[in-house]
Amino acid sequence: MFARLTGVVLGAALALGGAARAEVGDDGLHIAPWIEETFLDLREDLAEATANGQRLMIMIEQRGCIYCSRMHEEVWVEPDILRMLEEDFYVLRINMHGSTEVTDFDGETMEEREIARRWRNLFTPTILFFPEDVPEGVTGIEAAAVVMPGAFGRWTTFNMLNWVLEEGYEGEEDFQRYHARMFAEQAAAGATE
Repeated sequence: MFARLTGVVLGAALALGGAARAEVGDDGLHIAPWIEETFLDLREDLAEATANGQRLMIMIEQRGCIYCSRMHEEVWVEPDILRMLEEDFYVLRINMHGSTEVTDFDGETMEEREIARRWRNLFTPTILFFPEDVPEGVTGIEAAAVVMPGAFGRWTTFNMLNWVLEEGYEGEEDFQRYHARMFAEQAAAGATE
C-alpha cells in the first residue's frame, strides 16, 4: 500500500512539477547547446555571427542566480524562443565573477569579472544585443544596441528577440510600445493562454 501511494504521489509531483531543472556545469552556470564556446574575442565573435547571418547576443550570468535558472528552465526552452536562439542568434556567455579572458570591442583584454564591471553590470541575467557593425574604439556597453536587464517572461523575451531581429531599436517605435502591440495581437490570436 505504501509503495503504491508513494508511486502515485511521486507521479503527481512529476506531472505538476513544472519546468525541468536545467543542467549546470562545474562553474555553476547553466549548460545549453546554443551557447557558443569561443575565445571571447568580441570582434571575432561579431564577425562570425554576421557571417552566419546571426545577431550577437551576450548573456551575463553568475553561479546561484535564481533568475538565470528561471530563464534557462522556463523561457529559453520555449520552442519558438529556442528556435530563434539556435538559428538567429550567436550567443555568448560571460560569468560575472569569472576569470576567463575577454577581448572587448576596443581591443582591451581583461577577465570576465573585470569586463562585467567595465560594462557597469550589476545584476544577472543581463543580456546585450549588438548591431552587425560596431565602430572601432568602443566598448561592449557603448556598442550594445539593446540591453535587457533581468529575467523576463516568455512573451516579453520572445518579443524582445523579434524586435532586435527587426532592428526595432533603429525605428520610432520603442520596445514598450512594440511589445504592447505584439502582445495584444498574440493575445487576440489566443497564443498567450
